[in-house]
Amino acid sequence: MFKYIRYILIVALLILFTSSTFIVKEQDQVVVSRFGEIKKIYVNVENYDAVKNELSNDNRFRKISILTNKGLCFKVPFIDSVTSYDSRLLTYDTSPCDVITGDKKKLILDNYAQWRITNPALFKITMGNIRNAHIRIDDILYSKIRERVSLFDADDLVGNKDINQKILNDVIIGANKELSSSGIQVFDFRIKNIMLPAENRENIYNRMKTEREQMAKKYRSEGEEEYLKITSNAQKEATIIEAEAYEKAQKLKGEGDAEATRIYNEAFNRDPEFYKFYRSMQAYKKIMNEKVKLVIPEDSEFAKYLFNSK
Repeated sequence: MFKYIRYILIVALLILFTSSTFIVKEQDQVVVSRFGEIKKIYVNVENYDAVKNELSNDNRFRKISILTNKGLCFKVPFIDSVTSYDSRLLTYDTSPCDVITGDKKKLILDNYAQWRITNPALFKITMGNIRNAHIRIDDILYSKIRERVSLFDADDLVGNKDINQKILNDVIIGANKELSSSGIQVFDFRIKNIMLPAENRENIYNRMKTEREQMAKKYRSEGEEEYLKITSNAQKEATIIEAEAYEKAQKLKGEGDAEATRIYNEAFNRDPEFYKFYRSMQAYKKIMNEKVKLVIPEDSEFAKYLFNSK
């Protein structure tokens, strides 16, 4: 009999222990409630100050204990209920939505958002669970992006990354203002795909094609203008260089001729007879190289050194 009582006590103690303890994992945020009223929450150390400041200004949470314990924790058995939320980034893949642009064109946007539960107490009383949070996030993001897209034309949205990024940043800022009271923060929001309805697709593509062709024509015109400019400058520089080279060559030639004349004059002044002989030899050499028949009188001055052996 005593043996059975001991087994019953052991089982009762095990049930009591399991009912009064719970595990807080590293990635978890935990809310402990008693009869529907939040008694304590477990948050990450890095979020402690932000959560404390947020809840201290709300009379609903003045008696809440904010803890940062991880691992084995205790609660009142059979009375306290424990709800765990993931503290990591969560991804919500939104459904494609229709938007109207500033030029009244219809686009279909496929988006996704990354968000996190930053305050489990606020999240518990406003959202309750992830499904409700996704519904709320979807409503707000759709409203914000529809509002921002209406300020720009379809061509800008399809082809301008800077405008797209500005829209996304504005959507994140606007969404966080509305979600802060729910203990939620959106960290990233992206457009995966921009699709055009069949009735708009051809018109937008044709307009984009025309704009690209105009840009290409402009670039070709500017390139040709630059080519002509460079070619003209090169020709001008070549003409200047050629003129300077010719001028220098003529100058050198004149100096050479002057020097040759000076040498000839000096030679003539030193030995006039030899100078006449040298000049005659040059004339003979030039004539003999040409196929020309000459009739020269023997007593002519030109034939002096041909027929006179003295």
